[in-house]
Amino acid sequence: MSLKPDGEISLMEPTGNQLSPSELPPRKLEGLGVLVVDDEPNIRKMLSLCLSTDGHRVTAVSNPGDAVTEAARHAFDLAFVDLRLGTDTGLDLVPRLLAQNPWLRVVVITAYASVDTAVQAIQRGAADYLPKPFTPGQVRLVVERVAKVRDLEQRVAGLQGAAGGDDLTVDLGTRSPAMRRAIEFGRQVADSDATVLIRGESGTGKGVLARAIHSWSSRASEPFATVSCPTLSPQLLESELFGHVKGAFTGAVRDNPGRIAATNGGTLFLDEIGDLPLHLQPKLLRFVQDREYERVGDSVTRRADVRLVAATNVDLNEAVRNGRFREDLLYRINVIQIDLPPLRERVEDILPLAEGFLNYFSRRRPIQGFADGAAAALTAYTWPGNVRELRNVIERAAILCRGDTVLADHLPGNLTTKSTLPQVGDLVTLDALEEAHIRRVLAATPSLEEAATVLGIDAATLYRRRKRYGI
Repeated sequence: MSLKPDGEISLMEPTGNQLSPSELPPRKLEGLGVLVVDDEPNIRKMLSLCLSTDGHRVTAVSNPGDAVTEAARHAFDLAFVDLRLGTDTGLDLVPRLLAQNPWLRVVVITAYASVDTAVQAIQRGAADYLPKPFTPGQVRLVVERVAKVRDLEQRVAGLQGAAGGDDLTVDLGTRSPAMRRAIEFGRQVADSDATVLIRGESGTGKGVLARAIHSWSSRASEPFATVSCPTLSPQLLESELFGHVKGAFTGAVRDNPGRIAATNGGTLFLDEIGDLPLHLQPKLLRFVQDREYERVGDSVTRRADVRLVAATNVDLNEAVRNGRFREDLLYRINVIQIDLPPLRERVEDILPLAEGFLNYFSRRRPIQGFADGAAAALTAYTWPGNVRELRNVIERAAILCRGDTVLADHLPGNLTTKSTLPQVGDLVTLDALEEAHIRRVLAATPSLEEAATVLGIDAATLYRRRKRYGI
């Protein structure tokens, strides 16, 4: 902390409330999401005008309650918080905002500047301090400092990722509020021993989040293992999970301790648990409840301390109704549920992810980026295979590209021939057109409230339409 000649106190050094650079969601900083919290209408108006003119997305509120509500709805990069908010103090609001958005930078603004309040602000987690009255130039300077810090964190995160090896994994960095909340929820529950069920379509990053939960937990130094339930026969799956003794079945020429024993003290990730055979479900239920199991062909009861994380792309409640999944097992594994949105609902993430994949696949012969037509095709496509499909498409484009820019011709034909969403004039029903229009508006607007305004309907009607179309 330093007191500058003009009286401004800089608190840009990292605080204990902030995430380390490697944990922050990387993103481009050409337009920040900014929350303004001030009970003076003129201050809200001036900050909103100054920031929006510079291309930032601004939400302005007058009290702590509305601020917390907006922070829960949207992901912000920066918040200007007045020190005095009527009978409330902005200092109490700072940790509440950081709890909603840990990557947030909070700037305390006040007409009562002092070293004492600056110290209190940094103790609560603030990143900077701006005395009133201030000019648009001072505001821009603060925003530029925040943007530079975030850009530096992004670069450090990229270097740390590169230092970790050459294996390409899906980055958890995101601009999507829904995805950010899912990631932060995973971080919050990581240090418990509760079983986690991650739900989402194939290719949304369920395995990546499972590994991240393990890395954030106190078990991070212990083993992490993945068992893919659909890829093994029922007999091999049982042996893979619980182990077997020599001679337990044809081909069992030696003892196999199994993945549960191998991950004792760590985390076991059961991918696509909805495909777990029925006859194995009681055995898994027993282990989840009592931490006890037997190897195949052995009568010795063993115990293991293993944290279980499961994932599924199917509706397990429907599987229970159809008799394909045990209801008691569902209750045991669904202690904490995290839902990952599909890529088509994270349109703002498509190009950043694509650029990250392109950087990886073009390391030997650098490619600068995507032509406008290619970028438009990538964002218009609905990505039924999600991030996994995007990765494969970009790998193909990097191979075919011979210049310094990926063109639309380098993308598969199904991305460039025609949008998968119907257009006006197509021979489709009015319902199909309405669904396509709602999806496009939702993808292009930062909040449900703004989408409802654009569509000319209220929020309740939009909720019913989304439920009707499964959006």
